[in-house]
Amino acid sequence: MGRGKIEIKRIENTTNRQVTFCKRRNGLLKKAYELSVLCDAEVALIVFSTRGRLYEYANNSVKGTIERYKKACVDSSNTGSVSEANAQYYQQESSKLRAQIVSLQKSNRQMLGESLGSMSPKDLKNLETKLDKGISKIRSKKNEMLFSEVEYMQKREIDLHNDNQYLRAKIAESERALQQMNMMPGGANYELLQSPPFDSRNFFQVNALQPNHHYSRQDQMALQLV
Repeated sequence: MGRGKIEIKRIENTTNRQVTFCKRRNGLLKKAYELSVLCDAEVALIVFSTRGRLYEYANNSVKGTIERYKKACVDSSNTGSVSEANAQYYQQESSKLRAQIVSLQKSNRQMLGESLGSMSPKDLKNLETKLDKGISKIRSKKNEMLFSEVEYMQKREIDLHNDNQYLRAKIAESERALQQMNMMPGGANYELLQSPPFDSRNFFQVNALQPNHHYSRQDQMALQLV
């Protein structure tokens, strides 16, 4: 048997009414979803039960769809042009933005310690907590940067010390090598220590050419000529 038609009126039985509400609500939400997907339509659905419970569905945003609905109602009810309706809409948006700017400026002044007269003790306590958290973060970041800088300087100092030690070792090694070269045969110091005194003719030592009383002057001259 097919489904029969029912009379559309309020169901008096509380249980039957609640069961029917759940079934129809789920079907309505399903249909709204299918309509938004199949037809690419912007759909917003709001349902309140008899107990005041809220059920909603929106493929974009319920609030955004309601704002668009309000704008469309203004456009349809207003006898003026579309530009006037858009101007009214943007005026409302600009008013909201100005209010946000004023609120942010007030908050900034309060962070600087100004405009505190209108704040309650609770608000002052919250402001103090925010300032303490901000100061803690700033100090933590500052200490981190200082520690990194000190660590870098210490590392740089160690590198310079190592370079200095290396250069000192190279200089000492060069000096030892130079001393060894001077002490080798052919070096300047070796020649000074090993060379005996010769006369200008480089024939005999000077002591060998001293006059001898056993030889005559002619014999001595003959020995020198040889």
